[in-house]
Amino acid sequence: MNAYIFPGQGAQFVGMGLDLYEKYPIAQQLFEQANEILGFSITDLMFEGTAEGLKQTKVTQPAIFLHSVILSKVMGDSFKPDMVAGHSLGEFSALVANGVLNFEDALQLVSKRALAMQKACEIKASTMAAVLGLEDAKVEEVCASVEGIVVPANYNCPGQLVISGEIEAINIACEKLKEKGARRALVLPVGGAFHSPLMEPAREELAAAIEYTVFNTPNCPIYQNVTTTGVTDAVEIKENLISQLTAPVKWTQSVKNMVADGATLFTEIGPGKVLQGLVRKIESSAETTSAIVE
Repeated sequence: MNAYIFPGQGAQFVGMGLDLYEKYPIAQQLFEQANEILGFSITDLMFEGTAEGLKQTKVTQPAIFLHSVILSKVMGDSFKPDMVAGHSLGEFSALVANGVLNFEDALQLVSKRALAMQKACEIKASTMAAVLGLEDAKVEEVCASVEGIVVPANYNCPGQLVISGEIEAINIACEKLKEKGARRALVLPVGGAFHSPLMEPAREELAAAIEYTVFNTPNCPIYQNVTTTGVTDAVEIKENLISQLTAPVKWTQSVKNMVADGATLFTEIGPGKVLQGLVRKIESSAETTSAIVE
């Protein structure tokens, strides 16, 4: 079975999507539509901007979403997912891919999500850290033992977990994790504590927008970050998407469930190959590839 997977923030690069824009009329049409919806020229920032400019959350999230969704549209009839999943932001791309959200609604939600997250980051100084070489249970145990807010945020693959929270709590947790045997516990250059309770203001803001958006019945299951199992009920999908901002991204568990349900080929749709690497670490027997367009 074919599983299509969609990357999240961090996969961006200057020049992304330019080849699609120049070669495919449908890509050009959707990019121009995106400029109108967003109210600024995201194509200028994507195609010829700076890495710094592209790193702004309000730009990064719609840029990655656009690259992924437009790439899937360009694939035409060869795009036939049996199941889909997206890493954090990538879940919105996946929901367009399986017919739950239309392009315009999803882009508006992604833009609102990015702005709401940016605002939440400005309320309280916070950050994230990557923890390598330690079992998930030990990381969870250390987080629970630290005063202040620090929680597991991204279960990326066995031995690679990202934690999220208040700056002081993260620094204390990193020291404790090294003492427990972590190969590395490294604070990441991010502006906030994504997928933690500190994103509650953003969750509330996005929840209001999601409630007013039409969610259609999917044409294949989506393995959502919050539940990790294949979901086909539009109401449940909506609830899980609202929970996503303050809940951890359970990527390891999602991939394992996709494999258990018959996924043999994972095709990454969007910039980079990060998810393919994670899939291979989670399930070495799984075949991975990047999206191919003619």
